Amino acid sequence: MLNEILLGGGTAIVSGVMGFFVSKKLTNANFDIYTQQAQAKANTMENEAQTLLERARLKANQTEHEAQKKFDTAKERAKADLSQRESELQKNEASFARYKESEEEKINSQRIALNAQKVNLQRNEKSLQSLQEKYEKKIDEALHVIEHSAGMTEEEAKDSLLKKVEYKARGDIAHIVRKYENEARKEGERKANYIISQATSRFAGEFASERLTNLVHLDNDELKGRIIGKEGRNIKALETLLGVDIIIDDTPNAILVSSFNLYRRAIATKTLQLLIEDGRIQPARIEEIFEKVSNEFEAKILAEGEELVIDMNIGLMHPDLMKLIGRLRYRASYGQNALAHTLEVAHLAGVMAAEMGGDVALAKRAGLLHDIGKALTHDSDGNHVDLGAQVCERYNEDEVVINAIFAHHGQQEINSIECGAVCAADALSAARPGARREVLESFLKRVTEIEEIASTQSGVKQAYAINAGREVRVIVNATLVNDDESILMAREIAKEIEERVQYPGEIKVNVIRESRAIEFAK
Repeated sequence: MLNEILLGGGTAIVSGVMGFFVSKKLTNANFDIYTQQAQAKANTMENEAQTLLERARLKANQTEHEAQKKFDTAKERAKADLSQRESELQKNEASFARYKESEEEKINSQRIALNAQKVNLQRNEKSLQSLQEKYEKKIDEALHVIEHSAGMTEEEAKDSLLKKVEYKARGDIAHIVRKYENEARKEGERKANYIISQATSRFAGEFASERLTNLVHLDNDELKGRIIGKEGRNIKALETLLGVDIIIDDTPNAILVSSFNLYRRAIATKTLQLLIEDGRIQPARIEEIFEKVSNEFEAKILAEGEELVIDMNIGLMHPDLMKLIGRLRYRASYGQNALAHTLEVAHLAGVMAAEMGGDVALAKRAGLLHDIGKALTHDSDGNHVDLGAQVCERYNEDEVVINAIFAHHGQQEINSIECGAVCAADALSAARPGARREVLESFLKRVTEIEEIASTQSGVKQAYAINAGREVRVIVNATLVNDDESILMAREIAKEIEERVQYPGEIKVNVIRESRAIEFAK
């Protein structure tokens, strides 16, 4: 059994060894086949590559040949073009040379002609100079004869002649002035009426005339005695501290507070009302209430000024200026509240500036500040125009604002649309019916002065101020003043009134010329 096993094992080993060698032989044979196939493929690819390279070489040669051919063709064309341009250039040079020769000949001929003219001019100048000397000599001889015959010197005769010419030309000048003035007036009135109607129709301000007294209501007349105090101690303290007059009369349940200063009068009225409510009326309490009310009013006017500036939408403004704007509520001019007037002017100026193409915000700002000096006149020396300009310059306000402050009272010329709008709006607000009232004495003085100015003109028979001094009618002698001269007279009277008289709004000057022919039938 063991022998069989060993024999089988040896047989298997021999078979395995023989199989290995056979397998190796077959593998080597397959590898040689694969190697031959790969070599054949490589040879084929090499042949194809050689073929492609040859084709590429042929293609490159062909392309190079075509390119050389195109280059040669282009070169020939360029040579032909260059030759043609050279020929044209030579022709142009020849033509220019001929033109140059022709122009030089013309210039030479003109130079010769100019020299001849120059010689002639020099001769003429000498001749004219000689004639001028002879003419002046003859004039001097004629003037000498005229002076001896007329008994006047040359200067006297010249003055006499100029006066006659001026007198004769005055009518012509007046006629021309009248013609163009009528045309300008028609166009100006049309445009002005349109702008004013737009402004006034788009803004309507409230009217409230300022009074000189305030009424304080009392619950009973017993309070009058307490306000007067023992031996008048309380009323003296009130009048001294408040700076007003307190009038206690027979009027039932009321006392009057009188003062031209609206601000002090308002503080006094409020102080009295609080004292009456409190019931403790004595000097110490009066001082305490007065100080409290004064502080409240200062804060109130600043807040009101800030609110107005914000509502007007005119940009930032210094707090001191806003405080002065609020203080205008307690100022008045000819019975017209200064703040109400200022707001009217600001709104009207804004509308007018918009119609005329100006800066609306700047016009409103100038209108709001044009009378700012009125808030300072009670505390500082000087007129409100100078004070207003100084405070606005101190806080770096625009030049248009400064110009409006001066121009609305005629102290400067109007330099901008915005300034013109402010001046027109100021006249509208001040001159509208019922806006202002004035003291009888100053009114009579103004009317008398206007009539005197008109009466001093040559040829005036009578002069009357009518319509509350807003119009003056001048009746002239028809034999001394013609229609055209009446135009000049009206202008001269109006100019003199502007220079000498202070007045709100404007004054209309009417020059009336009337001629009558009277005859009797007998």
